[in-house]
Amino acid sequence: MIHVENLNKSFKVSKRAQGIRAAIGSFIKPNFETIEAVRNLSFHIDPGEIVGYIGPNGAGKSTTIKMMSGILVPDSGQCLIDGKNPWKQRVDHVKNIGVVFGQRSQLWWDVPVVDSFELLKNIYKIEDKTYKNQMELLGDSLAIGDILTTPVRQLSLGQRMRCEIAASLLHDPKVLFLDEPTIGLDAVSKLGVRKFIKTLNREKNTTVILTTHDMSDIDALANRMLLIGKGQLLLDGSLQDIKKQYFKEKTVIVDHFENKKVLKIPGVTCKEQEINRSVFSVPVNQVKVSDVIQSLARDLEIIDIEVTNPDVENLVVDLYKEYNI
Repeated sequence: MIHVENLNKSFKVSKRAQGIRAAIGSFIKPNFETIEAVRNLSFHIDPGEIVGYIGPNGAGKSTTIKMMSGILVPDSGQCLIDGKNPWKQRVDHVKNIGVVFGQRSQLWWDVPVVDSFELLKNIYKIEDKTYKNQMELLGDSLAIGDILTTPVRQLSLGQRMRCEIAASLLHDPKVLFLDEPTIGLDAVSKLGVRKFIKTLNREKNTTVILTTHDMSDIDALANRMLLIGKGQLLLDGSLQDIKKQYFKEKTVIVDHFENKKVLKIPGVTCKEQEINRSVFSVPVNQVKVSDVIQSLARDLEIIDIEVTNPDVENLVVDLYKEYNI
């Protein structure tokens, strides 16, 4: 479906020192610095995958999405999406993709949402029957039926983002690029958007590339993660495999009846012990969690027990440190 090979993209950025004299000098003789946004980037994505594309600010995520969507032309390298070159076959290419930029809108600010949809219908030359079916599906799934006649400027951020996603899917694309789709959304709106993306992927086998700094989105949606830093691909793998590799400890939280005895389990750290609750850190490569639970069951009258992994945000912080990005 998506094949990227040795993509490179650089930008010239104007540089000048502080002060009026420097400003005048840079106007007469500008000084430019070349920034390599993407360097020798290669990866392959199969049809129906949901891929999380992550990295710090300035890593090259948005630049990659813009090249894959045909907005930017790379300096060198190849990209084929469903057999088409995004920047050389742009008209044919955009018929099969949907793009949502969380900080950019494709809806017209002062007109009702449905007017923007009608315009997009004409731009994409969507047949009336297909348009009607998509409007019914998107209206129900994204809960936008009641706001279609409202001007975009009067919508809340969550309402607008749901309409942005709907607008990108009116022509029923095979590939959906989501760049910060849940930025600024409340918890209810986030859950609604995530549920819709899962349903879309399951029922229509839509390929989804998700770039975001909200790792809960990646954890909830993606089955694969690509890590980019300083314009280069640093890590590509199953999210579950990456978790197994980097999650060295699990936390066991036990609620129990009153206990004043000091609890000691070989190889396990007791992080917190109260009369009715105890918390343990278990190094999973040395001690089995099941053995810890059995040991606790012998010493305590357990009311409830919970086993948790570290937050995905902590995983990303560890990855950034390891790759020095």
